[in-house]
Amino acid sequence: MTTTDISLETSLREFQVETQELIDAELDRLIPSELTPPATVHSAIRWSVFAGGKRFRPMLLCAVGECFGSPSAALLPAACAVEMIHAYSLIHDDLPSMDDDDLRRGRATCHIRFGEAAAILAGDALQALAFKTVAEDENLSTEQRTRLVREIAIASGTPSGMVAGQALDLDAESRAVGGDELEQIHRLKTGALIGAAARCGAIIANATNAQLSVVSDYAAHLGLLFQITDDLLDVTASAEALGKTPGKDMRAAKATYVNIHGLDGARQLGEQVHARALATLEQLDQRTERLHAIADYILNRTT
Repeated sequence: MTTTDISLETSLREFQVETQELIDAELDRLIPSELTPPATVHSAIRWSVFAGGKRFRPMLLCAVGECFGSPSAALLPAACAVEMIHAYSLIHDDLPSMDDDDLRRGRATCHIRFGEAAAILAGDALQALAFKTVAEDENLSTEQRTRLVREIAIASGTPSGMVAGQALDLDAESRAVGGDELEQIHRLKTGALIGAAARCGAIIANATNAQLSVVSDYAAHLGLLFQITDDLLDVTASAEALGKTPGKDMRAAKATYVNIHGLDGARQLGEQVHARALATLEQLDQRTERLHAIADYILNRTT
């Protein structure tokens, strides 16, 4: 690792810590307290949202927005909205009818702690609160708010978002899946919201259509890379490091990049996708060191 690489990594780590603190403070303001009725639902929301996540998607939104000149304060509400959608998806993803997991971010999943009904309602409420947060953001123009709502809605639902990806993922269990089908599943299940986060940051910063197109391509590679490394960690990391149950994908007979390509093949594919993400950034005139560092971080992440 060169001195420049170390400097970028340090800078990203500082940016991540700073962004996480700002996002957590804003989420604490936006989400009702545990004492607000219905207390069980709000307790379940807070248990899930404040479980120590890395806030990667909000960080990406803020990094893209700042790349195009937006002040950080203008990005916070939308960044929180994206994190709410992500948290809701994890709550529902962990349910017995879905991936049936009892560990998330190093502690009991929402339905294990509060019961399935409260977990479902907590996810529903987070989704609604996300759109409310964007709709009420008076720092943005009406057009910007409308565009953000559209981006998040597309990334969350069907036919081009997380719900579609989760449905395809469940349908693919216990049967042979090829590389193209696997990529389609994860471009929807994992990549759609990552793409929306990046695009929302660009929209808030009033990026041009050409710039938005480049951001979209970069984020698409980023989302795919995120899933490849996630599949690798499911095989190689411990529960303590991962914060969730490792090896579940294999036991559930899910199609993964490791199953299809093997460990070495999945690592090589990750390096190729990482290179494509960096090549995409070369089309921008803006300073993209932080976006470069984010791609490096995903390639080399250990949790």
